[in-house]
Amino acid sequence: MPPLKFCANISWLFTELPDFSQRMYAAASAGFRAVEAAWLYDCDLQELQRAREATEVEVILINSPPGNIKLGDLGLGAVPGREAEFRQGLDLALEYARALACKRIHLMAGRVPGGSNRTTVAKEMEAIFVQNLKYAADIFAKEGITGLIEPINTRITDPSYFLESPHQAAAILEKVGKPNIKLQMDVFHWQIMDGNLTQNIHKYLPIVGHVQIAQVPGRNEPDSAGELDYSYLLTTLEKLQYQGYIGCEYKPLGSTNEGLGWIKDYGKPRQ
Repeated sequence: MPPLKFCANISWLFTELPDFSQRMYAAASAGFRAVEAAWLYDCDLQELQRAREATEVEVILINSPPGNIKLGDLGLGAVPGREAEFRQGLDLALEYARALACKRIHLMAGRVPGGSNRTTVAKEMEAIFVQNLKYAADIFAKEGITGLIEPINTRITDPSYFLESPHQAAAILEKVGKPNIKLQMDVFHWQIMDGNLTQNIHKYLPIVGHVQIAQVPGRNEPDSAGELDYSYLLTTLEKLQYQGYIGCEYKPLGSTNEGLGWIKDYGKPRQ
């Protein structure tokens, strides 16, 4: 079995450094060959390009713009009445993806509008999301880019987020019917919303385009105290021959470098 590959999420790791270009250098120095990030849109794109070229790290994933965070946005993909803004954000994401040779964009669904009942608006939001994902898929196909949708748990992280479970996401992907729109599996969120990780990984891995990990419930290093046995979970992904990168999207308990021992332990020979 080929070993798994890990990438540093520089929105979460190496935050001891103030800007993303510095974090790219730090990730490379720590041994990462790839990075991912949420929102890079406040950064100078040429500076990011120089850092990527100098470090030779691959940029695996970026998120689509969140909208106006100060007004409560967290993505616009499924939000009624925001279709034009979603498309504008898509153009910006593509500009950064092209410049950074990034081939995956997480298309954020967004939150149920304030004052709305989730059940009441669910069908409308799903229809908008499907429409926007089809639109993105056609554009991405010309660029060789894969779009990803990620369920975010509504029990701890964000009670208002529209896309909340792998089952809901899989049903939406079936309606989209585009091979370059896939599922982003964040094990942290999946465990909180549904558990049953072994069966869900087996069931949904064929439509997964990216994986992210963190311990539950603290969202710290995979080997920190918590509910999940990552030795077992990583071995499961190996046995299923997962070929992509695994994003390290967690909050280090101390410094980032001090918390990377689990990756070194993963690389040690196992009985």
